[in-house]
Amino acid sequence: MPHKPLTRAEVAKNNTEDSLWFIIDSKVYDVTDFKDAHPGGEAVLKQVAGTDATQAFYNLHRQEVLQKYSSLCIGQLDGEKSTVIEQSPGGLSVVPYGEPTWLTPQFKSPYYKESHRVLQKAMRLFTDKELYPVAQDCEKTGKHIPQELIDSMSEKGILHMRIGPGEHMHGVSLMNGAVKGEEFDYFHDLIVTQEMVRASARGFQDGNMAGMTISLTAVLQFANDEAWKNKIAQEVFSGKKKICLAITEAFAGSDVAGLRTTAEKTKDGKHYIVNGSKKWITNGVFCDYFVTGVKTDKGLSVILIERGEGVETSAIKTSYSAAAGTTFITFDSVKVPVENLLGEENKGIHVILSNFNHERWMMACAVIRMSRLVTEECMKWSNQRLVFGKKLVEQPVIRQKLAKMIAHCEANQAWLENITYQMTLMPYKEQSTHLAGPIGLLKMFATRSAHEIADEAVQIFGGRALTQTGMGKIIEMFHRTYKFDAILGGAEEVLGDLGVRQALKNMPRSML
Repeated sequence: MPHKPLTRAEVAKNNTEDSLWFIIDSKVYDVTDFKDAHPGGEAVLKQVAGTDATQAFYNLHRQEVLQKYSSLCIGQLDGEKSTVIEQSPGGLSVVPYGEPTWLTPQFKSPYYKESHRVLQKAMRLFTDKELYPVAQDCEKTGKHIPQELIDSMSEKGILHMRIGPGEHMHGVSLMNGAVKGEEFDYFHDLIVTQEMVRASARGFQDGNMAGMTISLTAVLQFANDEAWKNKIAQEVFSGKKKICLAITEAFAGSDVAGLRTTAEKTKDGKHYIVNGSKKWITNGVFCDYFVTGVKTDKGLSVILIERGEGVETSAIKTSYSAAAGTTFITFDSVKVPVENLLGEENKGIHVILSNFNHERWMMACAVIRMSRLVTEECMKWSNQRLVFGKKLVEQPVIRQKLAKMIAHCEANQAWLENITYQMTLMPYKEQSTHLAGPIGLLKMFATRSAHEIADEAVQIFGGRALTQTGMGKIIEMFHRTYKFDAILGGAEEVLGDLGVRQALKNMPRSML
């Protein structure tokens, strides 16, 4: 229904307790019946009754507040138009540097085809309409991902896509035909990760089946029985069962060789008896399967353990949301069939290392996109916030901060796309040989960039960056959680050393 045309004079008359109106961006709002429910109290609304409250509103609130209470809008100022651009679900940002260059109309990219653009549109719409509201609710309450959302992602092929390209994609309908499974490449993979990050909920981001993305690949690549592999894959891709990676221990973080969990064979050789514990396991609280690193008689092995007798899980509190399902796991004489061995016995290090590249690359995709979202928020806020009678962006020191943030975002996205292009041309074995170092260095630098961007963003937003609601909520979330990316999947120092050591292997003797 079109809004009723009103005049500023009419609005000015409605400045009493019995009729309290004000203007925001040329729209007229009647908050007479809302004043008691306003979080800031009735007095705040009385201060702007009958006036144009646009400036005051945008100094305190995000646009989504108006969208939430759109029913309070009773009219539009006669002859005036709204100047604030509302972001519609699925739409692209019009803020400079708010999108990577390939999504910015005036720029071109050699990497992306039409199927990439179709998938991006579908994933953006899914994130805005289905994922974002659930993510925000779970992030706030600490609830785990609801089965309804998992079922929706399964139906759309999103669970398949998050594992990356491979035979598991063949014949699968992806986002109602946005891309064929056989054509799905690492740029499609990048798009899925970067679009879903826009739900702006770091704990839920990991709670959203992140454990599956770093564990099911081990089953798909190293299961020794085809029928058994297909059974596990079908259960997980359907969303009926959940799976996670259980490698890290309190005694061994990045030092995988230092694992203490043991798996000893029974006398008849038909089972392993597993004893030990795992810590900081993402999704472990609600998982049915655990891809577990263990010590066998002559080295490391990896076996799939099903939840059952002797398996105990308990939640670990961390600085991000309990929605992630971060877990401490105890294995107490757990009996596991030897058929659950992944790869070869005592050669499990190859299974463990095989997935690190994709995991670290995915984490780089995510933190780089989230860094851009934070930079976009700072661009918007510095153009909106009035301080000492001037817009914040009119201060040279603020522009310098924005320049630094933009430079980090653009450099990292360009490096990421270059590495992604190499991934599309290399078999997985070649990726392990040639890209482990570059991916490690990229993740290290991306999380260092996040450190710089988080710091500058807090300074730009001030006290609002320390508040979990309101204008600075995205900044607060990022500043509180960006360190997860700097630690999980390999700490910055470990990955930096890996990158240099791999480079030194190729140093020519003539240079020594």
